[in-house]
Amino acid sequence: MARTLWAVSDLHVTFKENQAVVDKLAPRDPGDWLIVAGDVAERIPDIVRTLKPLAQRFAKVIWVPGNHELFNRATERVKGKARYRALVGELRAIGVVTPEDPYPVFGGVTICPLFTLYDYSFRPLGLTAKQAVAQAKIKLDDELAIARYVDVEQWCAERIEYSEDRLDGVSGQTILVNHWPLVVEPTHRLFEPDIALWCGTTATRHWAVKYHASLVIHGHLHIPAETRVDGVSHIDVSLGYPFEKHPPQHQRRWPLEVMQAP
Repeated sequence: MARTLWAVSDLHVTFKENQAVVDKLAPRDPGDWLIVAGDVAERIPDIVRTLKPLAQRFAKVIWVPGNHELFNRATERVKGKARYRALVGELRAIGVVTPEDPYPVFGGVTICPLFTLYDYSFRPLGLTAKQAVAQAKIKLDDELAIARYVDVEQWCAERIEYSEDRLDGVSGQTILVNHWPLVVEPTHRLFEPDIALWCGTTATRHWAVKYHASLVIHGHLHIPAETRVDGVSHIDVSLGYPFEKHPPQHQRRWPLEVMQAP
């Protein structure tokens, strides 16, 4: 039987309805792999508790962080970049592949887990990042739970440089995995356009073509739809919140069956 590579994101298991769905995630074949494209939960113990049984059921679990994994609380000892490093260490210990590990290969395709953040560059022309955030009618909790503890724009720039250095060493076909969209087009579906400020960076726009991606997997938007850009499909694989409703054209099978291999 062929092995299958599956993909999900935005599990948000603090909602009991979502936890019940995640509890049912299981491989069709013992060799199946699972991509988890961020926003599992906010607290490190909850993230580990969720991914550990998945890592035991699937042959390999590949994880990238979302903004919720990066949320900080004033009462926590480890914050900002140190929080991310601590989470990577915890997940490595249970066998989960992170953006800091060697890229795994499935069926001859290199799976590239990325962590790029955002830099407010998905903003209206003529505005600085600071102006755009100040004028936004709706602001994500990131401004309180992430930006208060780390310079997000600087961290994003560092992650872009780091990721490009690693991707430059990859040859052949890839599947790029990131929590935030790599291109702006998926954000055009947002009901509130201001939210795009926290949804990615223009610095990654050329990556799908440059790095020979057959597919780009992302989450974050909670709009499980496919967007074609420069001939490459960018697919949102979000589970999202249990109270969210999507029109028929944005409903798709979940988890996503990405590809099969012998």
